[in-house]
Amino acid sequence: MPGVVARRSFLAGLAGFAVASAQAQSQGGHVHGSAASATPDPLAGRFGGPFSLTDHTGKAVSDEAYRGRFMLVYFGFTRCTDTCPIDLPTIAQTLDALAPLAERVVPLFITVDPAFDTPPVLAAYVAAFHPALVGLTGSEADIAAAAKAYKVHRRKLTQPHHGQGEYAVDHGSLTYLMDRRGRFLTLLPHNTGAQRMAAVLRSYLA
Repeated sequence: MPGVVARRSFLAGLAGFAVASAQAQSQGGHVHGSAASATPDPLAGRFGGPFSLTDHTGKAVSDEAYRGRFMLVYFGFTRCTDTCPIDLPTIAQTLDALAPLAERVVPLFITVDPAFDTPPVLAAYVAAFHPALVGLTGSEADIAAAAKAYKVHRRKLTQPHHGQGEYAVDHGSLTYLMDRRGRFLTLLPHNTGAQRMAAVLRSYLA
């Protein structure tokens, strides 16, 4: 129980920082260590890192494949009935709102349930949200490494009342914006909203 409370407190702190960051960015502020900022980014270097996964077409990819574009990274799973059905449409609406600027962004959906989310499953799932959305899966070890790099918690929850072998996955619901070199820029919390998310992204893309 103490561990759960500590994790929730940590995630709440991150979400609070993300809200403040999004507000500052949408108002033209500098909060992430740009040349005009005097305050170092307190989260710089804490999120992100190399990964080796498989995309929804079955192609082996690494983070290096997306260099030169901003990465919008979200962790979830195709059978999620809670946060993913809210956040993925928001990401899709954000990309549409960005219009030509969206070409500078690659949205990545990294599964936290690799045992179920194979490339074909992901292909059908991401296509339902946006044509630019890339689904990523891999071995359990590969997904664990990616989740660790982004500080994403994930925990399998059995569902005894839904039949043998049924389970859900408890997971983080933050969206990560990374720069063209794969470095962390900012966090966008669950329920940010497409208008706010687009405003934050424009402040980096323009």
